[in-house]
Amino acid sequence: MPSVARLTTTWEQFWEQQAATLPGMATKRPRKRRGHIEERENGTFRAIVSAGVNPLTGKRLVLKSDPVDDWDEAEVELTKLLSQVDEQKHARTNLTVLELIEKWCGVKTSHARRTRQRRDQLIRDYIAPRFEGVKTKKFAADPKGSVEFLEGYYALLQSCRFNNVRGTNHTAKGHVCEPLKNSSVRAIHFILTAAFNQGLKWGYVGTNVPALADPPAFDQPDPDPPTAEELAPLMNEAFKDLDWGLFLWLTMITGSRRGEMCVLRWTDLNTTRKRLHVVRAGDQLPGEVIETQTKNKQRHHVPLDEFTLELLESHRSRCAEQCRQLGVELRADAFIFSGSPDFSTALKPNTATQRYRRAAKRHGLRSTRLHSIRHYTATELLGAGVDIKVVQGWIGHTSAATTLKFYVAWTDRVDQSAAEALAQTLPRPSYENHQRTRPAYEMLAASLQEAIACGKYPPGSELPLSRDLAADHNVSVGTVSRAIGELKKHGFVEASQYRRAKVLHKPTEPATTP
Repeated sequence: MPSVARLTTTWEQFWEQQAATLPGMATKRPRKRRGHIEERENGTFRAIVSAGVNPLTGKRLVLKSDPVDDWDEAEVELTKLLSQVDEQKHARTNLTVLELIEKWCGVKTSHARRTRQRRDQLIRDYIAPRFEGVKTKKFAADPKGSVEFLEGYYALLQSCRFNNVRGTNHTAKGHVCEPLKNSSVRAIHFILTAAFNQGLKWGYVGTNVPALADPPAFDQPDPDPPTAEELAPLMNEAFKDLDWGLFLWLTMITGSRRGEMCVLRWTDLNTTRKRLHVVRAGDQLPGEVIETQTKNKQRHHVPLDEFTLELLESHRSRCAEQCRQLGVELRADAFIFSGSPDFSTALKPNTATQRYRRAAKRHGLRSTRLHSIRHYTATELLGAGVDIKVVQGWIGHTSAATTLKFYVAWTDRVDQSAAEALAQTLPRPSYENHQRTRPAYEMLAASLQEAIACGKYPPGSELPLSRDLAADHNVSVGTVSRAIGELKKHGFVEASQYRRAKVLHKPTEPATTP
């Protein structure tokens, strides 16, 4: 049977016949055809439509349907393609989904560092494995199928995070399904949506298909702060080291985040107005802590009670005395909490988190997160009858709705009374007979220094492996590395990465006793 294409005359032949038989028709030009059906050598048919110019390359963009076996089916595909072009819902480039996301990330430089880290991790671990090589035009060609695929992928991640790759064997030996939290799946959804929305603005895509999909619901917040009775023994233990005890006390009084507490300076304390100004946050990088803006750029000013002011003044006196012993003067803008003897550097947020976690485990608290103290502050303020707007400002939220959903509030009307009410609910620590506890790395450094002085490790010998030292002294490998760093700084050993520390000489100064 002859093909349909051979039975029909060409468009040019038809036009010549009409121009020759109808007067006046020769002066008009026919409209340019935007698409046609191609018969392929294997007997299948494919619809081809001209869709303008590719904005990236400047070349003409041609849309092609998948091959079909029947001419009528090809006409249906041709109609679909023409409809997409007319409604501007077709993809205008051959970009892949990952290329579009990469272009979007290139212009979103306003995201905070930790936000960018989390975004890049989600792209690397959950978007790239499933969307490698997928063209954006595939989404536009079948929007309903694409939405079904996205929502199905979200459901797979909610059942097991290892579904990020195809063909995951959930029955394999040693495999344990770990559902991905709804908040992470929502973040993946909004990365795709934002990237396609930017592509829509640039003219790369005609439809934001991911926006048609429904992301998972929010994880229901379930704050479970400790009670005053549960915190009492932990606080009494913490105040054996006044610096650490004051850090936890001030965290409970202000309800501040750990990063905000770690970069507090003495210039942030206004003793005349009895207020503490929380205007910065700390972001921990490898080897340093940098000062950044607070979350959502919300600054808050927390009123302080008399007992807390007394603790702060006592702490400032101790800091000044410690600096005098070191032969320096306490700077006016020194950090209130610091990891250095002269208070010139901020306390590392991770250090505070790890120390609180260990203490919370020892005392059997339900939550071992330092952030749970923030929940405690909000809960106690609400329980004391403080107005919701008061707590919102106290905690530093942009909306009272967030405060009600997760924490609690503060305003000028009752801020001072709220400070006194909160201070009365906290257990008063006993710190008269306190003794400053030395960090584990200092004690280990002193022990190794004494062993070198006694000749246990003569000059030219190597110290044991870090893992052996960690096992012998019941500390972590990180603590051993920090202790060896102290010995290296004072010239006792020579150390480099991936090599054992080598003793340089026997010290002439007396060893420090733990």
